[in-house]
Amino acid sequence: MSAPTESPAESSAVSTDAPLAGARRLIVKIGSALLVDDHRIRRDWLDSVADDIAALRARGVEVVVVTSGAIAVGREHLGLVGRPLRLEEKQAAAATGQIRLAAVYQETLARHGITVAQVLLTLDDTEMRRRHLNGRATIEALLKLGAVPVINENDTVATAEIRFGDNDRLAARVAQMISADTLVLLSDIDGLYTADPRKDPDARHVPVVTEVTPEIVAMAGEPPPGYSSGGMVTKIAAARIAMAAGCRMAIAKGKRLNPLAALLETPAAGGAPATWFLPQAEPLTARKRWIAGALKPHGRLTVDAGAVAALARGGSLLPAGVRAVEGEFERGDLVQVLGPDGREVGRGLSAYSAEDARRLAGRRSAEIEALLGYRGRDEMIHRDDLVVG
Repeated sequence: MSAPTESPAESSAVSTDAPLAGARRLIVKIGSALLVDDHRIRRDWLDSVADDIAALRARGVEVVVVTSGAIAVGREHLGLVGRPLRLEEKQAAAATGQIRLAAVYQETLARHGITVAQVLLTLDDTEMRRRHLNGRATIEALLKLGAVPVINENDTVATAEIRFGDNDRLAARVAQMISADTLVLLSDIDGLYTADPRKDPDARHVPVVTEVTPEIVAMAGEPPPGYSSGGMVTKIAAARIAMAAGCRMAIAKGKRLNPLAALLETPAAGGAPATWFLPQAEPLTARKRWIAGALKPHGRLTVDAGAVAALARGGSLLPAGVRAVEGEFERGDLVQVLGPDGREVGRGLSAYSAEDARRLAGRRSAEIEALLGYRGRDEMIHRDDLVVG
């Protein structure tokens, strides 16, 4: 296969920036092939990853873990080894394996005084807007409280989701959901090659990719054997999702101890090589671009001149500035924001349903609990969920 061009696959000099060193919100995806050996969790290796996570948190980095392994761990306890599993057997193995998996993560991070929170998702939870917002709010709250969310596919209820590469894509969708700036997929290989290095001695490592082109997609090979469900094909698919969300992504070799610490140094300084997929936009910019162009509004909020001025300064839309509510929409749906003259001044994701928005229109945020019977967000539309102009 011909060598990649300078764009989208750039020269190796670009890779010396060690992007992990600039991470603020990091997602680490751990696959079954790394975590599980002979149906048992590689505890020494996981302890080293936990040490890395603690060191990153000491640098001020928020860390989220997306883990596979529940089925691989659980199948032995149910006598399901040595043969392919039916769907219901995979779900049963996941149910027993997830308990053991969560306990091990809790134990290893507790050595550093870190609280672990288990979050089980399906792809639908990241794609359906209201479920997306609920999941995002939960993860945001856990990070704010200092916990490390450990996320896995909810394999006990999933159907088509239990298939080739689900957690690579799930990790990328979680990155999109919470506006993470960095995603690391720990793998059995140190990145993307121009061909399968196990079969082609002339295959060359690609250190940096700035666009997922057909040529880049063609470099992906077949999934590895064993219990792992991933492979380079799904990692490229994850890169496409992450880059569209403004999140940089690395494919890095995870079998070594302390694999994240090895990414903090450049290869020239003794750090581990990896392939970095570098987007052209920051996470929030990409999210707002998606809000502006990818969704159809479900309703309209007319606001007063004071609210228009506040939005122009980068503020959120508060209930007090809303004068009228039109349409029928639910929490998380896209709505237009209209000025007093009826012209659109922005659009965003409503924190309240149309029914609740009508109750709150023109009222102060301090009155929300008394009016609705529960304490919701202070903003009708938070500025992170709002596009103005």
